[in-house]
Amino acid sequence: MATGDPEGSAEREGGPTALRIVLGSQLRRLREAAEITRADAGYNIRGSESKISRMELGRVGLKERDVADLLTMYGMVDEDARDKFLAMVRRSNEPGWWHRYNDLMPDWFQDFVGLEEAATRILTYENHFVPGLLQTEAYAMAIASHGRPEKAGPEVRRRVSLRMQRQRVLFRPGAPRLWAVIDESVLRRPIGGRQVLLDQVDHLLSVTKEAPITLQVVPFPLSGYAAEGPFTMLRFGEPDLPDIVYLEHLSGALYLDKVEELESYSRVFDRLTVDAETPDRSRQFLMKVRAEL
Repeated sequence: MATGDPEGSAEREGGPTALRIVLGSQLRRLREAAEITRADAGYNIRGSESKISRMELGRVGLKERDVADLLTMYGMVDEDARDKFLAMVRRSNEPGWWHRYNDLMPDWFQDFVGLEEAATRILTYENHFVPGLLQTEAYAMAIASHGRPEKAGPEVRRRVSLRMQRQRVLFRPGAPRLWAVIDESVLRRPIGGRQVLLDQVDHLLSVTKEAPITLQVVPFPLSGYAAEGPFTMLRFGEPDLPDIVYLEHLSGALYLDKVEELESYSRVFDRLTVDAETPDRSRQFLMKVRAEL
């Protein structure tokens, strides 16, 4: 017998990655209710224990045949319930809006964009650039073009377009809460020149006034102590799903979800919020920076 309401949960989330996460969580509940191990479930679908784990965490696409076999094993025999579940599996395999940018995005970043869409809270720290979700188009273009926007070709412009599309997640119904902490050096680095940085600061003042966005600035005297580099922590509405810490490097990315790793990064983020100016004082700091530009 099914537990919970995957369809209702899915409707509260957004995008195929979110639906996959919800369905994976539901499969885990069904398996546990039937008192079946991951190893036995994996054997039933000609797979492994790790495959079941990845399915239940929503890290891989769900094959309809595999899910149908698992539902039978877990005792879901009601045809109507099975049909609804499998229909959602098909929906979870539909390409997200970012599909048209797949030629620009490595697999590891496609996963991040999908998870970003599914998150209910996004905690991020940056010490080099304004976080991507808060960048203006001109600022993003300056970064993507390596400081030469006048020479930007079609591929660079599409990369910027992708970044602008990602920002819509913050302004949709049920948008995730974004809590961003940035180092003061981010505001002192003249990305794109004076006018681009000035417009970027104005944008930060605008979005932190009304949107579900909190911004804090770590001043120079306390910068560089709590965190070695940028990171993002994603939190989800499904209580059984772990947080995920995303660390990007030059040729790939890491997704951390072990309890000790999450606790470590949670403590780091808490330390950053203590070292940083309060949200109100950070807005005053932005206005001070603006006046000095």
